[in-house]
Amino acid sequence: MVRREEGGPAGTLAGRHRNLLWPAEPAAQRPGMAAPRGARTPLTRVAIFGGTHGNELSGVLLARHWQEDGAEVQRPGLRVTPFISNPRAVHRGVRYVDRDLNRVFDPAHLGPEPPEDQPYEVEQAREIHRLFGAYDVILDLHNTTSNMGCTLILESSRDDVLIQMFRYIQSSVAPTPCSVYLIEHPSLKYATARSIAKHPVGIEVGPQPQGVLRADILQQMRSVVKHALDFIQYFNEGREFPACSLEAYQVTGKVDYPRKANGEIAAVIHPSLQDRDWQPLKPGEPAFLTLDGTTIPFDGDGPVYPVFVNEAAYYEKGEAFAKTRKVTLTARRLDAAGAPREAPPQTRFPGDV
Repeated sequence: MVRREEGGPAGTLAGRHRNLLWPAEPAAQRPGMAAPRGARTPLTRVAIFGGTHGNELSGVLLARHWQEDGAEVQRPGLRVTPFISNPRAVHRGVRYVDRDLNRVFDPAHLGPEPPEDQPYEVEQAREIHRLFGAYDVILDLHNTTSNMGCTLILESSRDDVLIQMFRYIQSSVAPTPCSVYLIEHPSLKYATARSIAKHPVGIEVGPQPQGVLRADILQQMRSVVKHALDFIQYFNEGREFPACSLEAYQVTGKVDYPRKANGEIAAVIHPSLQDRDWQPLKPGEPAFLTLDGTTIPFDGDGPVYPVFVNEAAYYEKGEAFAKTRKVTLTARRLDAAGAPREAPPQTRFPGDV
């Protein structure tokens, strides 16, 4: 369940850049939403994807390491499979070869009839779907060039298991911030590699340049994976997780750069917005700066909370930043059906009563 706290969809920057909008009705009221997916059976098959984008090296390094020595990620009763998602892109040191692998996991590409002359990433997506489509959890490891810190990406506001997991991870890594990005949206469809699992988890850590490794970013990612696997183990063992709430940032639209008539970028992210992911952006505040020194303000309802600000990989996608609104997600009490119930230990978080 999701409750809106503040912020909302914004308008355009006076028509000078493209702005995709979303009406701000609560997720629970939108038609066609999937039923709640809170698991009541143990989660036994887990995959860890690295290299979905070949130049995001933290996940590549960790997945390769765990393929060689998986002791760190194994847990009793779990089958944990580290996997390099896009080996050709990793070998070439690029995001992708033909198509963005993290955008082709949809019925058009995964249907029973393979597309003619299918790009490499579509062929790879079909193989990944065959191998991992029945998995319970996929942890998909990514880096961003934006100043987003540690981010957990959630695809459904109704996934009680992941809301509980994310709350557990936040509590475990504190005081290091770990924000939650909810990409549930009626028209912005991501078709991510992890979406084939029952419970898809995106782990995005930055800032880190493409093709570069940073020890601090690597360690944050490694820590999040550890706590995610610990949560799954505790859940399977019957530990009770009381009902909880979780603050998240739900995507409402994407904002392009101002552009010339020929499509070239006409302005850059304003210095006062740069590196301020997750911080409120209000109408009238600077958003872009032209080469002649003109400030283009943000024009629309607000505040919004920008994320993926000036992400290098999104220049080709026409995205200067994504807009989000703050929401509060709630999850029901969780325990594993059939697990021992004699005085199971409870997991308590700061602020629980």
